[in-house]
Amino acid sequence: MRLAGGWKDYELLDASSGERLERWGESILVRPDPQVVWHTEKADRRWELADAVYHRSASGGGEWEIRNRLPKEWTVNWDDVVKLHVSLKGFKHTGVFPEQSANWKLYIEMIEKAARPVKVLNLFGYTGGATAACLYAGASVCHVDASRGMLEQAKLNAALSNVRDRPVRYLADDCAKFVQREIRRGTRYDGIIMDPPSYGRGPSGELWKLEDDIYSLVLAGREVLSENPLFFVINSYTAGLSPSVMEYILASVLRGYEGEVKSGELGLKVKGSGLILPAGGTAVFSSLQH
Repeated sequence: MRLAGGWKDYELLDASSGERLERWGESILVRPDPQVVWHTEKADRRWELADAVYHRSASGGGEWEIRNRLPKEWTVNWDDVVKLHVSLKGFKHTGVFPEQSANWKLYIEMIEKAARPVKVLNLFGYTGGATAACLYAGASVCHVDASRGMLEQAKLNAALSNVRDRPVRYLADDCAKFVQREIRRGTRYDGIIMDPPSYGRGPSGELWKLEDDIYSLVLAGREVLSENPLFFVINSYTAGLSPSVMEYILASVLRGYEGEVKSGELGLKVKGSGLILPAGGTAVFSSLQH
């Protein structure tokens, strides 16, 4: 398991009874997490003093309960490299997945170690944490997401991270259709990042279901890899696509390329107990030893 680290403005303070207690900057949030199946004592007083709590609805979805005054948007800092806007969004989210910082660190290490121009395709790019990390390391990035709102957030985060003027394109598009067009155009990338949702729709209503569609997308991704690719990464937040399955997909699809595939969980250390909370899986093909 690879642990998230380097955060100045995020802490997982405690986890119990299906919920996380988190510090985001100076704000304390309580959010649901289906992985937290244990029921330990909620001894930290901040459980009761939280600024906002997300309540799930039995019929699906949910809503935020604002208990104390919160800014509409504020900023969190990762390792003085990536700086991101945070706000209370629908379905318990904040616009940042802090466990992904373990991958941001890996992207930076691989790009810098390559010591050559690196062109990255970031699919399902969301609010651009991975994009900012790759730009910081010196890569050029094509950032694709179906949500125009998320693209605007990614642009703001690039500016906040002082990489706005680096070589980057932001495209609102269905990721699968975009890759098919890149194949026809003959465009090639040295690194591919896929951070797909379990379920979603493209800008024109295209249906995406992770377990059904990920293999065909990885196959298409191979067609836009350069002759000497640096990395190919798949992330997943659903138990229906385990790290081992993602590793097998990459190993089989990328057979013939020089490199290795590794997989595992990403984790967040719980400050109160010292335990590690699993927070998603990842599989990484790399042509470098890491």
